[in-house]
Amino acid sequence: MSELIFALFSFAAFLALAMHRAPLWTWALAVALFTLSLQMGVGQGEIHAPGFPLWALLGWIVAGLLFAATFPEIKRKYITLPAYRALKRAMPAISETEREALEAGTAGWDAELFSGTPDFAKLRRVAPITLTEEERAFLDGPTNELCRRLSDWRIRHELHDIPDDIWRFVCDNGFLGMLISKEHGGLGFSAQAQSLVLGKISSRSPDAVTIVMVPNSLGPGELIEKYGTEEQKARFLPRLARGEEIPCFALTGPFSGSDAASMRDVGVVTRGMHEGKETLGLKLTWDKRYITLAPKATLLGLAFRLFDPDNHLGRGEDIGITLALIPTGHPGVEIGRRHLPGGSAFPNGPTRGRDVFVPIDWIIGGPERAGQGWRMLMSCLAAGRSISLPATSAAAAKAMARRSTAYARIRKQFGLPVGFMEGVEEPLGRIVENAYGLEAARAVTASMVSAGEKPAVISALLKYVSTERMRQSVNDALDIHGGRGICDGPSNYIQGAYQMVPVGITVEGANILTRTLIVFAQGALRSHPYLFAELEALQDRDEKRGVEKFETLFDRHLSFTVSNAGGALFHNVTFGAFAPAPPNAGDVSRWWRQLSRASRSFALVADLTVALLGGGLKVKQKITGRMADALTELYLLSTILKRYEDDGRPAADRKVVDVCARNCLYRFDQALRGTIDNFPVRGAAWLMRPLVLPFGVRRPASDKEGKEIVRLALQPGAFRDRLTRDIFTADNAGDGPGLLEATLLKVVACEEAEKKLERAIRKGDVKRFHDNDWIKEAESKGVLTADEAGDLAELRDMVAKVIAVDDFAPSELKREAANPQAANDAPTRQHIAAE
Repeated sequence: MSELIFALFSFAAFLALAMHRAPLWTWALAVALFTLSLQMGVGQGEIHAPGFPLWALLGWIVAGLLFAATFPEIKRKYITLPAYRALKRAMPAISETEREALEAGTAGWDAELFSGTPDFAKLRRVAPITLTEEERAFLDGPTNELCRRLSDWRIRHELHDIPDDIWRFVCDNGFLGMLISKEHGGLGFSAQAQSLVLGKISSRSPDAVTIVMVPNSLGPGELIEKYGTEEQKARFLPRLARGEEIPCFALTGPFSGSDAASMRDVGVVTRGMHEGKETLGLKLTWDKRYITLAPKATLLGLAFRLFDPDNHLGRGEDIGITLALIPTGHPGVEIGRRHLPGGSAFPNGPTRGRDVFVPIDWIIGGPERAGQGWRMLMSCLAAGRSISLPATSAAAAKAMARRSTAYARIRKQFGLPVGFMEGVEEPLGRIVENAYGLEAARAVTASMVSAGEKPAVISALLKYVSTERMRQSVNDALDIHGGRGICDGPSNYIQGAYQMVPVGITVEGANILTRTLIVFAQGALRSHPYLFAELEALQDRDEKRGVEKFETLFDRHLSFTVSNAGGALFHNVTFGAFAPAPPNAGDVSRWWRQLSRASRSFALVADLTVALLGGGLKVKQKITGRMADALTELYLLSTILKRYEDDGRPAADRKVVDVCARNCLYRFDQALRGTIDNFPVRGAAWLMRPLVLPFGVRRPASDKEGKEIVRLALQPGAFRDRLTRDIFTADNAGDGPGLLEATLLKVVACEEAEKKLERAIRKGDVKRFHDNDWIKEAESKGVLTADEAGDLAELRDMVAKVIAVDDFAPSELKREAANPQAANDAPTRQHIAAE
């Protein structure tokens, strides 16, 4: 018994030292005391072990080495310098574009998760959804009116374009200037307001929202507002805000999608003629594609690599990536042709130009900003990527939740609503979970940006996870609707979202790239407490200075790693019972503790992954992808718990929070298990497994829990309204989604009368066939009262409209043949790249 007590006490003592980052002399003393106590116990016969054994010698050697390491010169010579030299050879150099991307954004809650000991007070300080009176009035007024005017079928099928009257309404009401400050004629809305406006419009028409989204995202407006000269601001911003200029921004080319360093679009500083005068300017040649709004744009923002062979600017030949503003009517600009992305109707197309001369003051920010284009783009993208796609993805998930729950309650098979069938209940549960979780992440992140943060890592993971979960929700909605969702037509309220899903997956960094190369691979550099500073020390050309910086950082890093190893083991073997939770966490304190526990595990695995894979990290993309998944689940769980608090902890929402939390932690464990199972350094994998997953993977939410949240969502009321807040819900029963809402209310109101009718039909007292009015028969036989029969007859007609699919005469679907000459000319068009 004494041996067990001694072992437990020793284990607890070493864990405490590790978790509290004890200094080396404390470790040396602890090992010495442990070895001495063990020897004394053996001598007194209390502990059974061989007489002066090898383990005692080993213990004194370890204690001695730890003590010796407390002397700075010894530690530097035998630990710091060898580590410095080994890591200097192993770690990759940070390219200039990588450095600019890393320095562009800010680290916030992501850094807390990487730390292993997140400070929940920082997350709680993020404001809940907050709008000014002006912003709320705009959301409830012009935004709702725009949604009422939109016809998704007209846009997608009849015109395959955004109608002119919609463009006029958007421009006249200032939608294109939400991001532009009031000082320059815009609305000056917060990121939260922009996010909600975009989400509401996209819930009505995923195509139409693009004409509002792009001018308020990465593009000329934001770039001029932040970096433009005073002359550029005065000239362009009021016109952009009023919709007198339609902007687009051209970054992507055939050979430089996500790899900006390989950009082949060039500008050369030279002298040329402009408006009859010789002036210093740029000769530009470019070939860009996938440019949203390009076919309609009047103002082109262009990214290119600038060279100055004659050194006009006095900064050498290779100036770097630069941004310029070019009116699309300028001689030599080729623009107007369209792509057809996924069959969608929003304007998107290529632009090209060869040897186009423009004045040098068309550089955004003037000549002083030449070569700063990538830093400018990354700074804007760090914030902008947090708004647009998360807003539209969350809105799509909420719209699918509202429409699918209504349809699943209305539509019956085998005598009961399909939503009550377990096979349908499963995808409905995923839809409900996604709607709650994505809205939580959207709202919290938008509040961060509204407060001035530029969360580069969070924006990347949120773009990735929100579009992926949107895809899942849309696919689940289609499965639930069956043929009703597949057959397109004016009454189909899913096809528009389905067509746009691949676009969201692909733009602003394709999800495969974002997941495997950005979220964790760059996120670790940006958010790890020591890594980026250590790399800078390793790359310092002054080796003496670099070693001094590295020594301090390396000591702290080792202490950090040991602390997380001890913390991970302790919290995992105790199932998080002693993990910290914020004060007044209430009925979800257990989930805050599980978040703390998971953060410790993530920090340890992340640390060892970066340290041991080093320069090979970029090619181990399956590993980095799984680590990105793990970080994503931690962030989602954080925002879900934050939302629950911000919403006032509604009792009904507790069930969906439990489901979300269980599934987040289950997916988190799966991601870490996949990392450990496939970790190339097998010794480290064997070490990580008992520390991180001593009892295996946690279980996901149960079938019973899934059933409970689905049943809540199938019922009209406060829970369903909160779940799908801030999307457009039509109050017109002649509209598809509006008819769904009206029919759902009618179904619930007529539930008891329907049960009476169903019993009579099952008994054979009433015949339900198309050649018989079964409701009138039920009334005549006394099964239903006159009022009940009237209500059910009305409901029958409403249900028939809800489940009906559109059909067309063949002539209605026949399209006019394209211009034969245009068709012949198109394939022969010469691309600059081909020349």
